[in-house]
Formats: sequence, C-alpha cells, structure tokens
Amino acid sequence: MDGFLFAGWVVRIPAIKQQTGAGAGALGLALLGVSAGAVAFMMLTGRLCRRFGSHAVTTASGAAMALSIVLPPLTHSATALGLVLLVFGAAYGSLNVAMNSAAVDLIEALRRPVMSSFHAAFSLGGMLGAGLGGLIAGRLSPTVHLLLLAVIGLLVTAVAGRVLHTHPAPVVPERLPVSTDRPQNAGPSRGRRLVLVFGLIALCTAYGEGAMADWGALHLSQDLSAGPGLAAAGYAVFALAMTAGRLSGTAVVQRFGAARSLIAGGTTAAAGMLLGALAPTAWAACLGFAVAGIGLANIFPVAIARAGEAGGSDGVAVASTVGYGGMLLGPPAIGFLAETSTLPVALTTVALLAAVAAGIAHATRRAHHAGR
Repeated sequence: MDGFLFAGWVVRIPAIKQQTGAGAGALGLALLGVSAGAVAFMMLTGRLCRRFGSHAVTTASGAAMALSIVLPPLTHSATALGLVLLVFGAAYGSLNVAMNSAAVDLIEALRRPVMSSFHAAFSLGGMLGAGLGGLIAGRLSPTVHLLLLAVIGLLVTAVAGRVLHTHPAPVVPERLPVSTDRPQNAGPSRGRRLVLVFGLIALCTAYGEGAMADWGALHLSQDLSAGPGLAAAGYAVFALAMTAGRLSGTAVVQRFGAARSLIAGGTTAAAGMLLGALAPTAWAACLGFAVAGIGLANIFPVAIARAGEAGGSDGVAVASTVGYGGMLLGPPAIGFLAETSTLPVALTTVALLAAVAAGIAHATRRAHHAGR
C-alpha cells in the first residue's frame, strides 16, 4: 500500500507541476516538503513505537498517508504544494519507521535476513501504482485519481490494521538505545557508529530512489519527448527491477553477506544511472533505470536492517532519518542543478552517490562481518 500510494503521487507530478506553474527550482523546493516532513517525524515515530508499539503506529500512519494523498492536486502554487507535501511526508516517514521497526522484530524472531523481501512489497506496490497511473493518466484528473487511491489506502489499512492488532509484535531482547550522549563504554559507542554508517549508506541510495520518484518521469517527458504513458512506465520499470532484486535479496545476502551485497549494489546502480541520465532515447533511459533499480534494490533495506540489529527501533529511526536526508537533499539539489545546467547532468549525481555508497561499504566491510 505504501509503495502503491507513493507511486500514484509520483506519476502525477508532471500534471501537478503544470497546474501550479512551478519551474524546476520551485518544484524542487516544493518536493522538499515530502522529505522534510518525513525526516521531522521519523525520530518522533521511534519514540511512539516504544510507547504504543510498532503495530499500532503502523496502522495510524497508514491511515494518515491515505488521507493526505488527496491534498497535492488541490493546490495551485508551489508554496501551497510544499506545505501540503509536509503533511504527506510526515505520514509517509512515520509509516516507514513503524513498518521497519516491526520488520526488524520479525527478522530477529525468524533469524533470517528477510528485510529485502519486505521492501520488495514496497517496490511491487510502486510498480502497480505507476503502471495504473500510466494507464489512467490521460483519462482521469490528478484529483480524481488520487482520491481513488486514498479510498483504496484506507480499505487496506483497515484490513491490515485489524490483523496487526490481533497479533502482537514478537518479544525480542531489549537493545541498547541509540543516543547522541557520550558513550560510557566501547560497546554502545560501536553500535552508534554502526547505525550512523548504515544511515550514511542509506542516505546515498535514498537520494537515488527519491530522484527517480521525483524527476524520472519528468526527465523522460521533458528531455526525451516521451508521452504520459511511457514517462510513467519509466518509474514502473525502475520499481519492477527493484521488486525483482529485493525478492532475491534474502538469498543474495545469505550467500554473499551484507558488505558484498552493498558494494555490488552501489556499483551496479552507478552504472545504470549513468545510462539512464545520459541515454539519447527514452527506451534506453528506461533500460538504465532498470539496471539502477536492480543495483539499488537491496542497499536501503540491508542498511536499515543492520541499523535495527545495532539499535532496535531507535536504530531504525536514526538510520532512516539520516537515510531520508538523501531524499531531503535530492529534490532541491537536482532542481537547482537542472536550472544551472540540464536535468540529465543533474541526474548523474545519483550515479555519483551510489558509487560513494559502494565505497563506504567497502571501507567498512570488516564492521559488517563483525556485526553479523
């Protein structure tokens, strides 16, 4: 549901951009609202999960996200769009921390690295949401489209929420909290450092995921003259590749380990995004997006899972907050770079940060093994 709703919003960005009359820079600042709202609520959500439980917070956040998705198409200026995206982003960020915290508890109970499988569901939802958006983009207005998605989201939340309240979260050993206070011994200090490292890796790749969501369709339509259907298909292809990569993520991590998976993923994503940004045709760009999707597929879930191992729901919240800083940085950075140069050149920064993530994972590979 999370991926489905988010993709439904993403594929309507070109239409809402035209409706608001925003330029690339103004749109970048407005899109900043999603990430700013998400980051602002992520640390709060970690505390709410400790107090009320991750299942209850997941249900409440899911309902809030479904309701808030109807707001963007009601705006007619970049400023108003940015303000409503703060609300949408807050619900989106809260839902992600709550779900990931619940998933970390399940992973510890199962004793298998299945986080990528959970994130595959997000990518599958993104693929379905983008595919549906591509089919109806020319038939329904953004207002009607997103209103229908809100109804679907509320129905799914009601069904899933009932199950979550029926089955309490698994009881796991209490972990050391992640704090910014000066550590008293080496153990907690090492855990905090690992959480921040994994958060930095997540940041580099969240930048890429956010760029694809916010600018992929616009790049295809504006720079490569793709129609609304093909422009929406670009994100659908990216989401499909991420889904496939994440469905195989458990086997990949078990076979090669977290460090090698992160290094290979970052390298592959860098190569794919260079093709996606600089390709001369829309179809070649879509191929690059697919390769980038395969590369990025398991980096964020592996990084968040390892942060959860090191710091529990607080670790998930800290790493998610740092990670979604990439989405916070991405929209305005790419918007301003697009205005000073071109959007294709701006999108090459996604490849650069994917390479940086691979480099960090390589430099800290011994910490990965030690933390297993």
